[in-house]
Amino acid sequence: MFIVSAIILSVLLTWHNNRPFTFYVGKPWLYQDLTASMSFKVPRDTAAVVDSLNANFIKVYERNDQMSRTQLARLSHDLSMVGIHDYAVRQQALSALEQLYRSGIVPDSIAEDMKHRSVSQAHLSDEVNLAVLTRIEVKNLRAQTVAMEWLASALEASPQRDKLAQLDLASYVLPNITLDSLRNKEEYDRDLKSALDNQEIIQKGEAIITTGSIVSPRAKYIIDTYLLTLLNQQDQNKRVQEQGNDFIGKYYTKGGRIAILCILMLMMLVFMVTVRPRVYANLRLMTFLVCLVTTFVAVVYLITNVRNTYVYLIPFALIPIIVSTSIDRRTSLFIHVISVLLGSLVAEPQADFIIMQMVAGVIAMATASELTRRSQLVRAGVFIFFGYSITYVALMLSHSLRLDEIMADWHIFLFFAINCMVLSLAYIGIFVAEKVFGFTSTVTLVELSDINNPLLRELSENCPGTFQHALQVGTMASAAALKIHANEALVRAGAMYHDIGKLNNPAFFTENQTGVNPHDALAPEQSAHIVIAHVTDGLKMADKANLPRAVKDMIAQHHGCGMAKYFYTQACKASPDGVVDKAPYTYPGPNPQTREAAILMMADACEAAAKSLTEHSEAAITALVNRIIDMQMADGLLREAPITFRDIETVKGIFAKRLNSIYHTRISYPSGLMGGAVTPTAAAPAENP
Repeated sequence: MFIVSAIILSVLLTWHNNRPFTFYVGKPWLYQDLTASMSFKVPRDTAAVVDSLNANFIKVYERNDQMSRTQLARLSHDLSMVGIHDYAVRQQALSALEQLYRSGIVPDSIAEDMKHRSVSQAHLSDEVNLAVLTRIEVKNLRAQTVAMEWLASALEASPQRDKLAQLDLASYVLPNITLDSLRNKEEYDRDLKSALDNQEIIQKGEAIITTGSIVSPRAKYIIDTYLLTLLNQQDQNKRVQEQGNDFIGKYYTKGGRIAILCILMLMMLVFMVTVRPRVYANLRLMTFLVCLVTTFVAVVYLITNVRNTYVYLIPFALIPIIVSTSIDRRTSLFIHVISVLLGSLVAEPQADFIIMQMVAGVIAMATASELTRRSQLVRAGVFIFFGYSITYVALMLSHSLRLDEIMADWHIFLFFAINCMVLSLAYIGIFVAEKVFGFTSTVTLVELSDINNPLLRELSENCPGTFQHALQVGTMASAAALKIHANEALVRAGAMYHDIGKLNNPAFFTENQTGVNPHDALAPEQSAHIVIAHVTDGLKMADKANLPRAVKDMIAQHHGCGMAKYFYTQACKASPDGVVDKAPYTYPGPNPQTREAAILMMADACEAAAKSLTEHSEAAITALVNRIIDMQMADGLLREAPITFRDIETVKGIFAKRLNSIYHTRISYPSGLMGGAVTPTAAAPAENP
C-alpha cells in the first residue's frame, strides 16, 4: 500500500504544473526576496512602453508671435475708434493683452489634455532654430476661456469701462501656443524607438523584487520574463541531456522531489511499525491511514494547479480529528505532520503553508479529538478560523506588509471560513470511513453508550440488576481509563454491553434474582455452562445488532480464559476423591488483548465481588480490590494485555475510591419516617415528631 501510494503521488507530482509563484499587479509580493540566479535580458514590453510614453511624453508646441502682434495692433486701433485716447487707459488694456500673450494662451482642448495627463512641463520649439526646444512650465499657460475671463476682470475697474464695453474684448484673445504636430510626431517616434531598442539587463544575483513590495506592471513583466527564461533554460538542458542519453540527468529536479516524497512515506511506515505495531498489524486501519494521506495530498496537488491560494480551502484539520477519533492522538499528530509535509512539496509559500496547517491541526486535536458532541465541531471550527486568521496576519506582517494591505486581500479570510465550515462534514467522513474500513470511532462508541439504544433498553427492562451492574462497571472502568490515558469511550461502551448475553437467562444470575436461585436444582457443571454461555450468547446478540468489532472483543475478553470458580469449587467438593475437568468451567476467552479489555475485566470482577461483602468499610473494599486483581494477575489473565504494573496500581486506587463512594456508610434515620424534612439522628438528636 505504501508503494502504491508513493507511485500515485509521484505521478501527480510529475504531472503537476508547478507554478512557483502566484502574484497580482497592485498586490504585495508575499514570497521571499526573488533574486536572479542568472543574468538575463528584459525586452521592452511594447504595450507597457507605449502606455508609459503616452503618460510621460512632453509634447512639443509652437508660439505664434505674429498673431500676438496682430491682435495687439488691432486692439490699439479699435481703442481709438471708440474714442479712448487717454494714455493710461490705452496702456492698461494693451499691457493686459500683451501679458496674456507673453505667458501663453492655449486652446481649451489642449489645456484639458494637459490637466488630464497631469503634465507640469511642455516643450516649445524655437521659431528661428527648429532644432532647439525650450522647456516651459505648464502652470503659466492659460486656456483661451480662462484668458478671456482674466482680461475682462483686469479691465473691469477702468475709468472708461463703458467705452471698453463697446469692444468685444474676447475677440482679441486667441491661442498663440498650439501643438506642433509634425515636430511632435518626430519626437514621439524617436522616444518610442529609443525605449524599445534599450533592453534592460538583470545581472546574476540582482534582486528582482523584495518581500512586501507592491507588484507593479513593470515588475510583473520582469518576473514573467525571468520565469520564462528559466523554463527555456530547463528545456534547453533537457534537450542536451536527451541528446547525451543522460537518463538520470533528465529528471533530476522531479527526481529530487519524488525522493523526498518517498522518504516521507518511509518515515510514516517506520513510525507505524515501531511506535504503533498493533495499528500496523491491522490491515483495515493501515488501508484507511494510507488512503487518507494519499487523498488529501492528491487534492493539494490537483487544486494548486488552478490557484495556489485555493489550498486553504482544503480542511486539513479533518485529518487529526478523524484519526484521533479512530486511533489515538499521537498517531493523528504524526499523520497530520506527514500529510502537511507532503502537501508542502507543491504548496507555496512552503513555510507559510506548513506553519498554518500545523496550527490548525493542533487546535483541532485540542478542541475536537474526542468528538463526543456535535457542538465540539462548531467550537473547533471557530477556533481554527481564528487560528488561521491570526497566524496568516502574523506571517504577512513578518513579510513587511502593512495591516491595511493584508485586510485588503479579504478573500483569503473567506477561504478560511469555508475551510472551517467544511469541518461539519467530519461526522459524515467518519461514518463513511467506519463503514468502508471497519474501524470504530469515538463518535460511534458514544452513540452506542446511549441507554436509549434498543439493546440497552431491553437489558434495563428484562435484567435490571445486570443493567445497574453495567452502569457501575462503566463508571468505574471509564474513570480508570481516563486516569491511565486509555480509550475511555471504548471502555464505557464495552462495559454497557459486556453482559448482554444474560438476557437469555436473566434469573440464573444473582443480580437479577428475587429470592429463588434456580442453580440450587442444577449440577455444578450445568450451572457453569449456563453462566459461561452469557459470553457466547452476548457475541451472537452483538452480531445480530451489528455492534462494532471493538465492542465484540470486549464482550469476548471480559472474563478472558478465567474459570467459573464458584461452580468448580462445588464440583470439587462433590467429588473429593476424583479429578474434576476444568474445561467445562473455563470461559472461552481469549484473555484481554488491550488495556481497555483488561480494565473492563478488573472492573467487572471487583464490582460484582463488592456486593458480596458484609462489611463495606474502606479497608475491606480496598483489600477486596487488591485481592481480586492480584488473583487475576496470578492466573495470567492480564499477561497478554499491554498494561503496566504502574497502570494496574493506578486502576486499583480508582476502583477502591469509586466502590467506597458507592458503598460508604450512610446516616441512620429514625424509623417510620416517610418523606418530609428529617434531621439525621447521627448528626444531632432529633425531636420526636
